[in-house]
Amino acid sequence: MQQLILGSSSPFRAELLNKLGLHFIQVSPDIDETPLTEETPSALVERLAISKAREIAKTHPEALIIGSDQVAVIDGDILGKPGNHHNAMTQLKRASGREVKFLTGLAVFNAKNDHMQSLVEPFAVHFRKLSDNQIDFYLKKEQPYQCAGSFKSEGFGISLFSKLVGDDPNSLIGLPLIRLIAMLENEHIDVLQLQQ
Repeated sequence: MQQLILGSSSPFRAELLNKLGLHFIQVSPDIDETPLTEETPSALVERLAISKAREIAKTHPEALIIGSDQVAVIDGDILGKPGNHHNAMTQLKRASGREVKFLTGLAVFNAKNDHMQSLVEPFAVHFRKLSDNQIDFYLKKEQPYQCAGSFKSEGFGISLFSKLVGDDPNSLIGLPLIRLIAMLENEHIDVLQLQQ
């Protein structure tokens, strides 16, 4: 079988891909993730997912490469990784009682035949109305300072939400598996057949 590469250093994405029982390696692409002038969040994540896959193809020209990128958006503004407690408090106070949209860019690139598939998967998170004490408690408990939007939905972060809206809850963690399975099938990888 063609070598499969997850173009990400994220342990969360790797854990998701492991659910499918596929043999893969992780390679972290080194690309500039700066948004282009007037680039929409949707265009940004799709471009970065494609760029990550193409970058890895330079050193793995026979591989099938999965690229992914995600942003959280509120009022059209991209919420990056907060990096520290203060910034995370600011992000979650802004999100309190509101909807935050997560956009995940996904690309599957067959470097062997130069076939690229890409898409953007949306997912909406509706936050409960949260007090400063609740936010502070959550952040100290989970310390999600390297997570866009300042929470880990796969952990205690679920306590922050009133509703989740989207086709694939995995996309909130960073890898929309339902769409990925279909894209892999286009490259003749049937995850159900591999399990037999």
